[in-house]
Amino acid sequence: MEQQTYPALKSRLGRVLVVDDEANVRRLITITLTKSGYDVVEAEDGGQAIAALNAGDNPLMVDAILCDIRMPRINGLEAIDYFRSQYPSVPVVVLTGYPDVELAVGLMKKGVLDYLVKPVSKEELLTVIQQAVQEHRILKDQFVT
Repeated sequence: MEQQTYPALKSRLGRVLVVDDEANVRRLITITLTKSGYDVVEAEDGGQAIAALNAGDNPLMVDAILCDIRMPRINGLEAIDYFRSQYPSVPVVVLTGYPDVELAVGLMKKGVLDYLVKPVSKEELLTVIQQAVQEHRILKDQFVT
């Protein structure tokens, strides 16, 4: 497998990993975040996201992860468990088309920052991503020191 390399961070706002199996949803979110000043890396499922985060000598550094739940191969729940265990300072935001209060509560207990239901407004998405990036900047200082 060819090793993916990622460009240096271009934006002062931060880099977001968008994980969703629906290409149209991923693209719309990417456009929204990019136009708002964020760098975005896309993954179509949890496996691709995990691979991106562990890309050999050039691991992907992100400030926030926006992740769907229902995806093929490695689903969002499995990916979120991995993200939280390996990258505890990186906030995870769930974006799903399947509202489920029990699941939302369980994920929040696991450390997920927020649980958004599709369709989500541009304003809500940007507010939550801004909050996630700010939280990451605070948390990474705690985990580094």
